[in-house]
Amino acid sequence: MPRYSIGVYNAQVRAKLADGERHRQLSDDWADIHYFDITADNPEQARLRIHQRYPMEQGYVVASIDRED
Repeated sequence: MPRYSIGVYNAQVRAKLADGERHRQLSDDWADIHYFDITADNPEQARLRIHQRYPMEQGYVVASIDRED
């Protein structure tokens, strides 16, 4: 099964930092992209898997999905 490197950041953290504030639950480094390796059949499945861990409803944004060969 292919592996994908997925870049994720948190838009809520970015917005708070832009306003000079801090997110109550997440560290400031979530304004930057974090990379995770996911095994999946295709990019869409990889996106679904990462959103199970990092939900869009909580401000997480998938910035990139790159297949690793």
